[in-house]
Amino acid sequence: MKAIAYSAYGTHDILELIDAPEPKVGPDEVLVRVKAAGVNPVDWKLAAGYLDPILEVRYPVIPGWDVAGVVEAVGEDTFDYAVGDEVYGYVRKEWVQLGTYAELVSAPVRTLARKPRELTFEQAAGIPLAGLTAYQSLKRVNVTAGETVVIHAAAGGTGSLGVQIAVALGARVIGTAGEHNHDYLRSLGAEPVLYGDGLADRIRALAPEGIDAGLDFFGDGAVELLQGLVKQRDRVVSIADYEAAAKGAHQLWVRPDTADLTALAELADSGRLVVNVEHVLPLAEATKAWELSATGRTRGKIVLSV
Repeated sequence: MKAIAYSAYGTHDILELIDAPEPKVGPDEVLVRVKAAGVNPVDWKLAAGYLDPILEVRYPVIPGWDVAGVVEAVGEDTFDYAVGDEVYGYVRKEWVQLGTYAELVSAPVRTLARKPRELTFEQAAGIPLAGLTAYQSLKRVNVTAGETVVIHAAAGGTGSLGVQIAVALGARVIGTAGEHNHDYLRSLGAEPVLYGDGLADRIRALAPEGIDAGLDFFGDGAVELLQGLVKQRDRVVSIADYEAAAKGAHQLWVRPDTADLTALAELADSGRLVVNVEHVLPLAEATKAWELSATGRTRGKIVLSV
């Protein structure tokens, strides 16, 4: 099969299009014919060695954790899916090696759910990691209907999905973003506020009684800022501040979860979760996809079409 791979830590130019052996299919796995693979900043950050202290890496690495495709074969003890089923998922395994930037990927059933019926494969591939991160962050701080939540970096891939999920839960959402993204946030149901000096005062002006929960998807001091605004300091969660737990906030590392993926698919099929795919590139242009991702200026998702 064709796949993108790298054989040492480095920057974007380490990626190569290679011929790789088809992956073996374990007893609790399915073989997925990849239609689209989502691109996330963690893909190139992992390749740069930033996560080496916590993740086992075995070369050559086929990157990618997000997938949408069709089941081609099932494992010996797999009854969850049948050949021909359309699935999507966050295919994170015990170590980093056989990812989704390939024509085929073996996926443990715990990492998959049925693909949203109303979405294209490219749209579905844009959900898993970012959508699960947003969904699990909201669950971690128990956001419920009628509450006010601030989402820091609300216009990004994770933030924009988080806004929509929170709105679907019945929450009031205040989202931080650059001014050029304010109309976009309003279209998602959020009340935008501008980044930068005076941010806390601008949020207080919108919610003088305080906020119920804060989600940090960017870092750069956001945990402390949000803790100064919430009614209970432990209702702040961060995916970007690795000292969040020491500061009394929640530090979240997203997990594969079939039930959560199913919930996201239901939101998408009901029209309450829209995926903005900004770039669709062929598999062979993975390097370009990483370059676009690294700019930090892409509002929507970047997806590889396989």
